[in-house]
Amino acid sequence: MKSKFATLIIIIFMFLTIIAMIILGYKRLEKLKEIAGNIDIAGVNTVISNQEKSTQEEMQTPNIVEGNGFDSIERTNNGDYSNVNVDGYLYEQINEYSKIIYKALEANKENMKTGTYTIELGDSFSEVLEETNGQEKLSQYYQSAIEAYIYDNPDIFYLDPNKMYMNIETTTKGNKKTYNVYINNGNDANYLIDEFSSKEQINEAINQMENVKNQILSNKTGDAYKDIKILHDYLVDNVQYDETISKPNIYNAYGALVNKVAVCEGYARSFKYLLDNLGIPCVLVTGKGENDSGKMENHAWNYVSLDNKWYAVDVTWDDPIVIGGGTSSQSSRYKYFLKGSSEFNVNHYPSNQFTQDGMEFTFPELRSINY
Repeated sequence: MKSKFATLIIIIFMFLTIIAMIILGYKRLEKLKEIAGNIDIAGVNTVISNQEKSTQEEMQTPNIVEGNGFDSIERTNNGDYSNVNVDGYLYEQINEYSKIIYKALEANKENMKTGTYTIELGDSFSEVLEETNGQEKLSQYYQSAIEAYIYDNPDIFYLDPNKMYMNIETTTKGNKKTYNVYINNGNDANYLIDEFSSKEQINEAINQMENVKNQILSNKTGDAYKDIKILHDYLVDNVQYDETISKPNIYNAYGALVNKVAVCEGYARSFKYLLDNLGIPCVLVTGKGENDSGKMENHAWNYVSLDNKWYAVDVTWDDPIVIGGGTSSQSSRYKYFLKGSSEFNVNHYPSNQFTQDGMEFTFPELRSINY
């Protein structure tokens, strides 16, 4: 009898021990989920494909961070950007979820100058996140939105996508989950490029760039061809190509227009920036170029619409580095100005992707003959 009683006690003890282990394991799991809200768990690394050197800069699209609860930030917006008007060539190609993110960035253009402003997207992506691989899908939509926004808007030269994070907050009530999404700078000091650290610096840089722009556009004629040529000639005459690939802001319009030093991406972005301000359609194209030495290099140039037809312009290669100094010949100066595909595509090979594994965008179809 005592043996049976002892056995019963042992069974009860073992049962209670198992229950205790389950409870402790559950608490441990909840603690791990809480910690996960502060770490990057779903980053996507991509590479810019429009730089001349083999030492390419990495462009990390905004990472997704998962958290719990709705108490980490102060709510100032419900994430509705349906009333934001956008006109962008790449914007038209992204899906509706990516457009929400694009519009949110555009609506907060002024706020983002602080580098720390939280961009709220609300529960716009709840249906996506409830799907299988929903977080992966949202990451792809996010990447497409960021790429379209950065390449549609050369005036946003101060943002660094590497330092931007998409946060997903999940609240569970019974069997129902609610998702809140927002973008911030994560654990970084800000999401600005290294050359800028404050809104005041950015505003000063914008003023400098706009002063140069206004000076250039004061010579506009109202004739589209002549005005495109004026902008092309200004950049060729005033911007110096940076062979060192080491100076600040060489990849953006500010570096080209204010510092007067740039690489191909800086030339192309500044050309688009100026044409955008004239209302002349222009897109930035990246890909490969075969230089005069027969070497393939990462490159960037532009397509421009004139008389409702698209032509290619490569301002960088119209501004060649002359060995021994001096200036280039007239024939070299317009070798890549308003060219059709039959001539331009002999040594220019556009890529439909700005970043590795990024969305495949479509560029305008060039007219086959030159202007």
